[in-house]
Amino acid sequence: MSLADYAREVSLWIDGLTGIHGSSGYVLIFVVVFLGHQFMNTHEPPIIEMEKEEEEKEPPRNFTSKQLAYFDGTKDEKTGEDKPVYLSVNGTVFDVSDGRNFYGPEGPYEKFAGKECGVALAKMSFEEKYLGDLKACETLNFGEKNELEGWIEKFTYYRNYPIKGKLVVDEDLQSLANRVLKKEDLSKHTGSSEEEIPSGYATAPIYIGAGEKVYDASFGGVEFYGPGGGYNRFAGKDISRALAKMSFEADDLTNSSIEDLDDKQKKVLADWIKTFEEKKGYPVVGRLEK
Repeated sequence: MSLADYAREVSLWIDGLTGIHGSSGYVLIFVVVFLGHQFMNTHEPPIIEMEKEEEEKEPPRNFTSKQLAYFDGTKDEKTGEDKPVYLSVNGTVFDVSDGRNFYGPEGPYEKFAGKECGVALAKMSFEEKYLGDLKACETLNFGEKNELEGWIEKFTYYRNYPIKGKLVVDEDLQSLANRVLKKEDLSKHTGSSEEEIPSGYATAPIYIGAGEKVYDASFGGVEFYGPGGGYNRFAGKDISRALAKMSFEADDLTNSSIEDLDDKQKKVLADWIKTFEEKKGYPVVGRLEK
């Protein structure tokens, strides 16, 4: 008997049992479904691991005009790599690197890179006199202010340019530089989320004392000195002695005197101060009471 004849015999036998002509087809469907169900429930599906390359979002920071000027899209002299392209619109700093063809070197808006350009955008002008003047945004007329808001909306919601922080007016910072601050004054500025954020700032100030001066590390040092940062214990303190000794000891944070330190340790402190002022560009916001 051939396989086909055998199949016909089985089909007739099933029809005889069920009393339904052609019932073997339904039985076959049932068997296939049953076996499929058993397979799906007894075999673990293969696990496909997707690599998620999610970059940690940088905390918002404050910018001085000098710090902002660095981000002009040109090549970094030390690394040889292209720098990001940032610009400020009425004090809000955007990363427009995705629009490098427009705002980067040789782009039609390259003059805006690394600058406050709110007035220039509001007036639809490329004149140099309208660049770098954040205060002038307050003097725009009604129509110009609407145009300015339109640009901010475009950058934020249509272009989806990341917001990096806020540009703080130079004159406002300069007015802080000659204040004499006590240790208690420093302790009120640790960058905590519970502290007040001054108008025009993106994040609360982080005061650190070194040598004779007080620096605000919220201008580029939030990830280090802010909440959760590796140097957060330094926030709101005179850290002269701790820096000189490269120490995290509580005693070196309580006692800020460096009079008993040797020349090598004092040189280390001087190097830190040079880093704060020249490399990091942290603004001076006061002088330490001695």
